[in-house]
Amino acid sequence: MMLHIPDVLTSAELTHIRGVLAQAGWTEGRHTTGAQAAGQKWNYQLPVLAPEAQPLADLVRSALLRHPLFQSAALPKTVLTPRFNAYEDGGYFGNHVDGAIQPDPVTQAMVRTDVSTTVFLSDPDDYDGGELVVEDTYGAHEVKLKAGDAILYPGTSIHRVEPVTRGMRLASFIWTQSMVRDSHRRQMLFDLDMTILKLRAQLGDTPEVVALTAHYHNLIRQWAEL
Repeated sequence: MMLHIPDVLTSAELTHIRGVLAQAGWTEGRHTTGAQAAGQKWNYQLPVLAPEAQPLADLVRSALLRHPLFQSAALPKTVLTPRFNAYEDGGYFGNHVDGAIQPDPVTQAMVRTDVSTTVFLSDPDDYDGGELVVEDTYGAHEVKLKAGDAILYPGTSIHRVEPVTRGMRLASFIWTQSMVRDSHRRQMLFDLDMTILKLRAQLGDTPEVVALTAHYHNLIRQWAEL
């Protein structure tokens, strides 16, 4: 499932993050990935142990966790410490798939990367290129969202970032281990949750809506791994 999550960050949060990143010390991104991906990667990343990194990561993670669409789609168990990258001057990241297990850079806890999320920090008019392209059985999907919006997609997806030919593309990228490992089950739970919300808005808490809500929570009890 790919899902556009609008308005993850407020304008004030965006202004703060971009102001801090403008003064940050970046490192070459190819030094932060495996051997196969390193040959496909030309960008910059904020060192995870840089003094400004943790406060920004906490801000982005809190913003994601307060968003109801992220909660419903990801059903998060563990959200890894968010990281930050920058692309400019032809920077790109070729086709790759994220590592299945990632250590949290702060806690060192090992986390399964069920769900990938990119939060866009630059306005699309500020740079050319830089589309996130996610491939699935239905083809390749280009994503370039307004600053503050996020795209959520399966961690199993092959994806890439197209070359940035003008300006700078700033983003935060996040991996999440879901309580529900199976992506098809997460999709069904998300669809059911959205249907319940629509029915509640139309009908209120009728016995039928309450029964559907109970069914939703009982499925989570059946499938969740805690």
